[in-house]
Amino acid sequence: MDVFGDGLLEALRLLLTGDQDTWAITGRTLQVSFSATVIAFMLGAPVGTALALGRFRGRRVLLAVANTGMGMPPVVVGLFVTVLLWRSGPLGAFGLLYTPTAMVIAQAAIAAPIVTALTATALQQVDPDFLLQMRGLGATRLRALGALLGEARLPLLAAGLAGFGAVVSEVGAAQMVGGNLAGETRVLTTAAVLATSRGQFALAIAFGLILLVLAFAVNLGVTLAQHRQRAAG
Repeated sequence: MDVFGDGLLEALRLLLTGDQDTWAITGRTLQVSFSATVIAFMLGAPVGTALALGRFRGRRVLLAVANTGMGMPPVVVGLFVTVLLWRSGPLGAFGLLYTPTAMVIAQAAIAAPIVTALTATALQQVDPDFLLQMRGLGATRLRALGALLGEARLPLLAAGLAGFGAVVSEVGAAQMVGGNLAGETRVLTTAAVLATSRGQFALAIAFGLILLVLAFAVNLGVTLAQHRQRAAG
């Protein structure tokens, strides 16, 4: 049997036999990536909303920065976060380097520009008279904004999903700030890199397949939610 077939069998074995290390790595992957995505959404969605609806000096420059950030190489983000968290760096006193927290920070920094840019794009595509119509019907500014966000909920959901997809498959920054420590900061991507470097190709493919299954499951859940919302609308 070829190496890909061996990798598939190894992935099934690791999952079905309840391999403790594999489940721990998978759980850590989800924990770090979901945490980073939530933080990125909490930061990026308000900023994207302000960029889409606000009219202030420097707005276009900030939009360009957000769009540029979407293509920022993760290894560059990892480098900056490493420098910040290094023991002689500005945040070195907190001892966060080579911890899951450092990985969350790096991944949130990667996902935030993606969420910001896609949120701004989503809200700019809504009818520009929508807010005026809501205000004309007597809605407060906050309620009108809430209605606008509800109108764009599916694109906003897609923005969050894009952020998650970017970080769950990221390896450079995760390895730089996390160190790929067994039982502490090892996630599926860094585990796959380590297995490959050791010539354990079947194991590396198994980790890759598990990562694909996770990404597919999240995408499927979001897609089904979108279809239900469209049907309800």
